[in-house]
Amino acid sequence: MAKSQGFKLIANNKKAYHDYFIDEKYEAGISLAGTEVKSLRMGKCSIKESFITINRGEVYINHMHISPYEKGNIFNRDPLRTRKLLLHKYEINKMASQVQVKGYTIMPLSVYLKGSLVKVEIGLARGKKLYDKRQDIAKKDMKREAERDFKVRNLG
Repeated sequence: MAKSQGFKLIANNKKAYHDYFIDEKYEAGISLAGTEVKSLRMGKCSIKESFITINRGEVYINHMHISPYEKGNIFNRDPLRTRKLLLHKYEINKMASQVQVKGYTIMPLSVYLKGSLVKVEIGLARGKKLYDKRQDIAKKDMKREAERDFKVRNLG
């Protein structure tokens, strides 16, 4: 995401793309305290271990680590607290029905600043089998090899 458009990537979950097929993506707002926003602006966030749950028609992100703000003293919150995600009701209902019926899971993909707002990109994901991962690795290797050959031919 380019910074010129008002986007600044804070955290990315590369493991989600490796372990899951991402079928649909949603952009969600996140409910934060003031010191958490300041810490996010400094880029101190991790979503590697985080997961998303739907409880009573509301979406929550669990185990998203936001480091405490150094100058926040008594206003700092627990770094791993559960935070509410802000989505439209029809998006929540659609995700909830697919998670229950089709065996999908909801994964956080990235956290970024969009203008002055903190956004979380979440994806509706299906788990990959081992042979799917091997196919993806083989495709990446072939693409890398082709790019290397193309570069060598153009330089010579």
